[in-house]
Parts: sequence; structure tokens; C-alpha cells
Amino acid sequence: MLSALHAGLESVVSLVSARWDDIAVSLAQAGASAPADGATPAPARLDPVALVLNASAPVKAVLVILVFFSMACWVVIGAKTLHLRRARGESKTFLAAFDKATTLESLARELAQFRGSPYARIFAVGYDEMVRMNKGERSPLTDAQATHVESVTRRAASQEVTHLESWMALLGTIGSTSPFIGLFGTVYGIMDAFLSIGNQQSANLPVVAPKIAEALIATAIGLVAAIPAVMAYNYFARRVHELAEVMEGFALDVAARARLGGR
Repeated sequence: MLSALHAGLESVVSLVSARWDDIAVSLAQAGASAPADGATPAPARLDPVALVLNASAPVKAVLVILVFFSMACWVVIGAKTLHLRRARGESKTFLAAFDKATTLESLARELAQFRGSPYARIFAVGYDEMVRMNKGERSPLTDAQATHVESVTRRAASQEVTHLESWMALLGTIGSTSPFIGLFGTVYGIMDAFLSIGNQQSANLPVVAPKIAEALIATAIGLVAAIPAVMAYNYFARRVHELAEVMEGFALDVAARARLGGR
């Protein structure tokens, strides 16, 4: 009897020891895989680049259009800034030379150094018309001839204003349409989020957040394209208006001196 009882106790002890060894191994593996501080693993972070790359086709199309608009906007801003800066600088110098010139003929020989000035081009048109009218002589023009030269110079001034305003319409178009294009991407992204909720029967953040995030990215890029375009358009419009105000009076000055035979 005692021997049987002793054998039974030994079997129980060996079973408990084996179970304890299994539990210890499991705890060691869990401790190795768990964070050192015992905190729960951090959730996966949303990456804006990954959201854009994995966005739906309509949202990607909207983003491509807006990025193209933004690049075109900055190209126009750079080119227009250089254009107006040259026009303002050379025009200031040319107007000083025009006021100091004793004859229009002497000023005409110096036009090569004022190629970037719209006033120089207006003067060239009026001077060529004056020479054609009086056939190279310095005699005063008749009233009809003077009126014709005035009309030609004023038309040249209008053309120069149009030239200064070139590409500004593109800035206005980008500034006015980019927010609405971005809004279209936003609406589609939110609609796609609600469709995902309906299909998966779940309104959890992992289901909704990526769709809404890519929608808001479309809105942000739309504003990034529109804001510089609107600001640049207003700035350039003001600068062109300043030059255009003087052009009309300058065209009349050229016509008046042409009436006197270029004196």
C-alpha cells in the first residue's frame, strides 16, 4: 500500500513539474516579445505619402492636376516677375532720355538699349509713322497726319498693356478653380469613406481615417496652388495698372512731338 502511494505521489510531482516548466517557457517567450516597459504596442501611424500612393484613382487624378497647376503657377510667377522688373527699370531710364532728347531722331538712334521697355516700343511705332508721313523730312505734320500718328501710338499703347498682361489670365484661372478641384477630391474621398463603412459594416477609425485623410490632402494641395496664384495675380495687376496709366499720356506726348516734326 505504501509503495503504491509513494509511486502515485511521484507521478503527481513529475506532472506538476512538467506543467510548471511549460508555463515558465511561455512566460519567457511572452516577456521577450512584449515591450521592455510593459506598454502595449503603438498603433500604426498614417503616412501622407503612403495615403497619396494608395489613394483612389479619382483622388490621384485630382492631385496630379493640382500639382501641375501649382508648378505652372510658379513658372508664370517667376517669368512675369522678371518681365515686369525689366519693363519698369528700362522704362524709367527711357522716359528720362525721352524728356532730355532734343529731337526724336536722336532718341531713335538709341532705341537698341531699351528693348525691354514698352514705352520705347510705343515711341518706335510713333516715330516710324511720323517718318513715313513726312517722308523723312522734319516738317510739321498736318492735323490729319498728326491725328493718324496719335491713333497709331495709342493703339500701340493698348497692345503693350495686353502684352504686359500676358499669362496673367492663367494665374487667375488657377486661383479660382484650384479650390473647387480640391473640393471635388475631398467630396469623393469622404463619399468613398462612407462606402467603406457600408461595405464593412464598421465605423472604426482604421476604416474611415485613411479615406478622410486623403480627401483632406486634396483640399490642402488645392489651397497650396490657389493662394500663391491669387496673390501673384493681384500684385501683377497692380504693377501693370501703374505702367498702363502712364502709357496713355506717353502716347499723346509722342504724337504731340511728331506733330511738330520730331522736335
